[in-house]
Amino acid sequence: MNDEEIKNEIRKFALQNAAEHEGQTRDKTILAKIMGNVSELRQKAKEITPIITEIVSEINQIPLEKQQKEIQEKYPELLETKKEKPQKENTLPALKNIEGKEIVTRFPPAPNGYPHIGHAKAAIISEEYAKMHNGKIILRFEDTNPGTERLEYYAAIKVGMDWLGIKYSSVEYVSDSLDILYKKADQIIKSHDAYVCTCSQDSISKDRREMIECGCSKQGVEENEKLWHKMFDEKGFKEGQALLRFRGNMQSGNTTMRDPALFRINTKRHARQEQKYKVWPTYDFAGIIFDSISKVSHAMRTKEFELRKELHHTILDKLGMEKAEFIFFGRLNLEGMPVSKSALKPLIENGKVPWYDDPRLPTLEGLRRRGIRPEAVKKFVLSLGLTKNDTVSPFASLEAFNKKIIDGESVRLHMVRDPKELKITNLPSTEFQLSNHPTIDLGKRTVNVNDSVMIEGDDAQELKKGESIRLLGIGIVKVIEDGSDLAAEYISGNTENIEKKIQWVSGEPIKIKIIVPDQLFFGDKFNENSLKEIEGFVEQAYLELKDGDEIQFIRFGYCRKESTHQVIFTHK
Repeated sequence: MNDEEIKNEIRKFALQNAAEHEGQTRDKTILAKIMGNVSELRQKAKEITPIITEIVSEINQIPLEKQQKEIQEKYPELLETKKEKPQKENTLPALKNIEGKEIVTRFPPAPNGYPHIGHAKAAIISEEYAKMHNGKIILRFEDTNPGTERLEYYAAIKVGMDWLGIKYSSVEYVSDSLDILYKKADQIIKSHDAYVCTCSQDSISKDRREMIECGCSKQGVEENEKLWHKMFDEKGFKEGQALLRFRGNMQSGNTTMRDPALFRINTKRHARQEQKYKVWPTYDFAGIIFDSISKVSHAMRTKEFELRKELHHTILDKLGMEKAEFIFFGRLNLEGMPVSKSALKPLIENGKVPWYDDPRLPTLEGLRRRGIRPEAVKKFVLSLGLTKNDTVSPFASLEAFNKKIIDGESVRLHMVRDPKELKITNLPSTEFQLSNHPTIDLGKRTVNVNDSVMIEGDDAQELKKGESIRLLGIGIVKVIEDGSDLAAEYISGNTENIEKKIQWVSGEPIKIKIIVPDQLFFGDKFNENSLKEIEGFVEQAYLELKDGDEIQFIRFGYCRKESTHQVIFTHK
């Protein structure tokens, strides 16, 4: 796209949004729309932000009727029946080698942390491929690392998958079937393809770096079987004293082939099995065996596992087991939001963030609490396609998908901060009907107004004597006194040619706390002001909404009602 085409796209979105919101729009809203709808501009957020700011500022100065006229003349397609052209949401490439196969995929999390948007990507892609071919997806807990796994993590993963709407056909726990893995280990020892190593970890690492054969690899089958059984004996090897290693190729350029560990001793308490087992499989053994046993046809993995493909295929060949088709993809990161467990955990431990449901985090609980819908997460993930490149996406891209979903369901309400009284004379009525949505029939609400309303402190400060403004839902009033004794006179219900539009509350508004999350990091620097609390006053209709309902506070943004006196800001 050239510069003129970019400006035209921005202007189109800005006009459309302004026309739908009483003639006003915001630059962040338009940035989110561009990120969500114009794929080739997603990597150019910084370059186009100043252009958006300039165009939005210009459009906000144009009266509503002129905005609508420009839309009719230049962008008539925006006036067609609001059946949006379906956005290309599923850009997954076709599966290979599927002739005559039942398509079975799996999502195999380790229950050692709370699920985040990276887990969502893996689960969504795996389920989508299964759905595309009338197949099924398995939820498998790869719980083979005692000491790191907790029951709350199992539960959190299940809750997260249910929230995303992942319809798994069955749930597997690797720790429930260790006997199967022990038998496979017996088989690979008997074929002289594995050996027990009693070297120190330092010695093993040194040999692997220098591509030197371990002396333990010279042991015969009988000796290895004896040492293997000793690993299980309570009076035998202790933790760290012995490993079962695969006999790979110590001269291989692929470091994963240099006699990796298949089993190790771990005596820590297991979340589900407690102290039942002492010898535990590594990822390199457990996952691929269960893929084969469960007849997984296609295994989706992040690209860092691509190097292990040779090792995994070699192990399965030695065991004479079927191999799944491997599909690799890049990691998903959100700008300024840490995604990995290793990055999230220190934030909690150091008190930077109170818990994993904090709305600043990309955990599924954090996103849910913020008001991000699971359908938006799914559409966002699928819009990125399947690529091995790691993705660092601005949060605005996810916001754009979310806004499309929540906009039509979000009741519009008035909320003011730092309220100041505005006295009004000559009001034609003490009751006014306000629409709950500007374009969709979500009903109306009746608001009583006597001789004054409360407006935002910033708006009050800017009002000048003699100025005409539009009080949303009431009409045009003319300021007759400014300063500390604000007063206005009602003029008419006519809304033409009035640029300044102000929301208000009357009677006894409800005091609420608005939690406003912001970007956690700018580069490597933690943003100490990433969570703000704002005091707001909202109209009485707020009390009729249920906890969890989405609201749009006019001229502020979308918020999710969390309790009677608290909302969380979702996005503009």
